[in-house]
Amino acid sequence: MRLRNKLALVTGGGRGIGRAIALGLAREGASVAVAARTSSQVEQVADEIRRGTQSESLALACDVSDPESVRRMFADVTGKFGKGVSILVNNAGIAESAPLIKTDDDLWLRHLAINLNGTFYCTRAALPAMLEQGWGRIINIASIAGKAGAPYIAAYAASKHGVLGLTSSAALEVAARGITVNAICPGYVDTEMTSRALEHIRAKTGRPAAETLEAIKNMSAQKRLITVEEVAALALLLASDEGRGINGQAISVDGGTVR
Repeated sequence: MRLRNKLALVTGGGRGIGRAIALGLAREGASVAVAARTSSQVEQVADEIRRGTQSESLALACDVSDPESVRRMFADVTGKFGKGVSILVNNAGIAESAPLIKTDDDLWLRHLAINLNGTFYCTRAALPAMLEQGWGRIINIASIAGKAGAPYIAAYAASKHGVLGLTSSAALEVAARGITVNAICPGYVDTEMTSRALEHIRAKTGRPAAETLEAIKNMSAQKRLITVEEVAALALLLASDEGRGINGQAISVDGGTVR
């Protein structure tokens, strides 16, 4: 097991990409804390980890946009496991769409607060223990929208561009201290978030969901959605010692959509 004796924290760990990564980390021997705003979902994942692997797990409710909530989360993790987090996966996020001229202050600030500020708050909280340990992995789940914008997602794209800037800056600060910081940039993934986006498009345009899904698939050279397991596999590499030479990178997992 590549991650035995490591302690991981996965935000947005109750479903989709976060759940897949949490389960993968546990199968590799890490103890895993999973956090989200919805307690019931992370409790189910934590129970799944305990039943399906030999790893310990802890479910936590946290609003990553609130620095005090983040502080309490890290304190609870340390209190439970008796040590600091060595692997942080910043996966909590939202994705909403609107034309730029209809993007109100609340929508704009909500994306920055959760997607960007949340990543910053959690990274800042995790680094002291990693620096003390002389080992750490920070994996930010960004998006191909962090590399190339698209119509109607200005708030989302701006927040994810910010995550990539944070990733590269943090990586350079800690590169000589046994810590790596990287971002994974998925394309459209077969998750509930994508399903909600399809339903939103259908409601707004009247276009059948199946037709919209095919259009999204055709954006990729592989003509398909990415799976959560593919994203998790890359996260496991970045979390392991085999991935220690990868630092400050924004790695696309999108079937060739962004080149």
